[in-house]
Amino acid sequence: MNVFSFISNIFEPAVKLIDEIHTSDEEKLKLQAQIKAVENELLAKVIDYESKLLEGKTAIITAEATGQSWMQRNWRPITMLTFLVLVVFDSFGWLPSPLAGDAWTLLQIGLGGYVAGRSAEKMTQQYLKARPADTKGDDMARG
Repeated sequence: MNVFSFISNIFEPAVKLIDEIHTSDEEKLKLQAQIKAVENELLAKVIDYESKLLEGKTAIITAEATGQSWMQRNWRPITMLTFLVLVVFDSFGWLPSPLAGDAWTLLQIGLGGYVAGRSAEKMTQQYLKARPADTKGDDMARG
């Protein structure tokens, strides 16, 4: 269950309870609107949090990809290539024992993070190239 469904499920009983209240339709709608407003505010905060989390991950991967050290720039691709070799060997039964389930999970996380990070890096580079020259200094001054 994702976080958005979880939050909606929290508020659903309250909305249903309002339908059972013996009051005017106008008051019921007003209460339901208030609950939906709280739910939407909570969802907006979750989206903001997820966005900031993604920005942080992107900054880390971008810093690694543009770093001065060869090892800093290439440790993720080397790690993923190593896992690719292990997966191929496992698929053909060339390993002494099959890969553990955790290895597959790690591979999925690594590939997902690498692909997302590379995409974010490319988008950031395109954004920096496309910005007008007079706004580049403003962003740096803001931090």
